[in-house]
Amino acid sequence: MPQFSYQGRNSAGEAVAGAMEADTDFEIAKKLMAQGITPLEIKRGAALAIRKKADGSAGKLAGLFEEKPRHEDVLLFFRQIYSLLKAGVPIMRALTGLQESYENKGMKNLLRDMRESLDAGREFSASMARHPKVFSAFAINMVRVGEMTGRLEEIFLRLFHHMEFERFIREQVKSALRYPCFVVVAMAIAIVVINIFVIPAFSKVFDSFDADLPLVTRMLLDFSNFTRDNWYYLLAALVMTATGFRTWIKTDSGRYNWDRLKLRIPIAGKIVNKATLSRFARSFALASKSGVPIIQALSNVAQTVDNAFIADKITHMRDGVERGESVLRNAIASGIFTPMVIQMIAVGEEAGSLDDMLQDVADMYQREVEYELKTLSQQIEPILIVFLGVLVLILALGIFLPMWDLGRAAKGG
Repeated sequence: MPQFSYQGRNSAGEAVAGAMEADTDFEIAKKLMAQGITPLEIKRGAALAIRKKADGSAGKLAGLFEEKPRHEDVLLFFRQIYSLLKAGVPIMRALTGLQESYENKGMKNLLRDMRESLDAGREFSASMARHPKVFSAFAINMVRVGEMTGRLEEIFLRLFHHMEFERFIREQVKSALRYPCFVVVAMAIAIVVINIFVIPAFSKVFDSFDADLPLVTRMLLDFSNFTRDNWYYLLAALVMTATGFRTWIKTDSGRYNWDRLKLRIPIAGKIVNKATLSRFARSFALASKSGVPIIQALSNVAQTVDNAFIADKITHMRDGVERGESVLRNAIASGIFTPMVIQMIAVGEEAGSLDDMLQDVADMYQREVEYELKTLSQQIEPILIVFLGVLVLILALGIFLPMWDLGRAAKGG
């Protein structure tokens, strides 16, 4: 009796593969269906499943080292596909041309897979959904709406502007935090060097005085000795703390609590809050203008704000709207909007121009974020200067106070 290899999916949607004996592939299909397995591929020979499995493992291994599509590549893709479709180029030809133009191998492979997926009869949004690490759920849903409404070109252009705005915000935040981070790292390195090299050198001098040392000096010496004697424990504790923190924020409750805490951090918290709400307002306005129903728009936007705490508030807003309540009432109940924004939402909902009002809210928040980011260094500098001054004062008192006392005693003698 010949042997057949098969691949399929079980009732839970999981991929299964194996080999089975039967007279024909039709009998194999009947046996699989009786077991609750939907056959996808049946071929004579037992080597197919093993080969597929090995190829899959090799593909996963190769995927670890494959060049990934960058944010800039996806941004450029939306702009280019819009221009090509607007010019009347068929979508399959457009994807072929774009595939040849990209130097990023990950992007080339992605476009090739999308072409093959479209060629197999799938929709563009379904082809994008095969790559959830590249295309966000928001972008996929927006493209799906564009397909249903016949406004796909317009959707691609709006997604381009939306992603460009998100990139601008990220670059502004990185630029604003670069100087404070550099100062903090430099201070940390200076503290380590002083504890390991400078204070021990003075310790030998102080031992030769054979006199009572001031409290500040004794504290510095004890801290230096503790650091030198237990540096490996401190390093291990630091690594364990960092690892534990990363593990914690990957959990649902950990990410929720950390995202909520980020909004309360002095100075930086208000910037994160305004940037997140700007992303919410712009995404909601984009979805609403594109014809997405409000409930679906809120569901999509909750996945784009990149803050679990605010996403939870938006989800509650969606639940309230689903119960028949107004957007205004749920926006007030969420407690995340300022009175001015609440007023703009009220006017927009009453006038039937909620998308335009939310676009104005997004622009207002964006201007505030830009201003806050430009003045961030000026706001942080006084704190850094005070901290640095206290550090220098402690070191000066701890090191030079004993010398000053010794010199005064020598004069008195």
